[in-house]
Amino acid sequence: MTRKTATSPSGRSPHNTTSRNTTSRNAPPRAWQRMLSGRRLDLLDPAPVDIEIEDIALGLSRVARWNGQTTGDWPFSVAQHCVLVERLATTFKPGLDRRWRLAALLHDAPEYVIGDMISPFKAALGLDYKDFEHRLMRAIHIRFGLPAELPQWVEQLIKRADRASAFIEATRLAGFTDAEAARFFGRPRGLKGPGVERLLQLAAHPPEQARAAFLQRFNRLR
Repeated sequence: MTRKTATSPSGRSPHNTTSRNTTSRNAPPRAWQRMLSGRRLDLLDPAPVDIEIEDIALGLSRVARWNGQTTGDWPFSVAQHCVLVERLATTFKPGLDRRWRLAALLHDAPEYVIGDMISPFKAALGLDYKDFEHRLMRAIHIRFGLPAELPQWVEQLIKRADRASAFIEATRLAGFTDAEAARFFGRPRGLKGPGVERLLQLAAHPPEQARAAFLQRFNRLR
């Protein structure tokens, strides 16, 4: 007697379904991010050609600094932070070349993909996280005409501006006392000149406004 093969209601063999399910389970996990620009960014091997400033601006405008623990109706976004750091870098070094101002503006650009992790969490994750962040930063630099690795003095200047920004944000938005912020971030020095008082008056903006301000600074520096 001929034995019939069982079939599913669709007429397909259940063995085929099992095979497909097994293949799906064994497939490597997705390691790319679809962007609204249509780009597909490989997170493990990011290519400069897949990076668009509109995607960066959109992402950063929706990522909150300080895990969202800031005063106001809106979170203080990474996009706003980047604009502040660029302006602080120029305050610390008047006449700073446009390239390095652009580097300051883009210093946290990888966070449009990986988000803004507070420093204690970054330390807990260790070197693997830093390596991933560094690879993405190199691709972003190349995409926008900067050297993959910045000169050391530029890195140090951006770090100084970044820490000054953290102190300002901490004391004006995130509930830190002046002494507490100074202990963690250092007290900024060299905040002199026209426009400094305006820099110190922080207020969180809606995402669309933060996005527009970031893009405006980018376009002026390109």
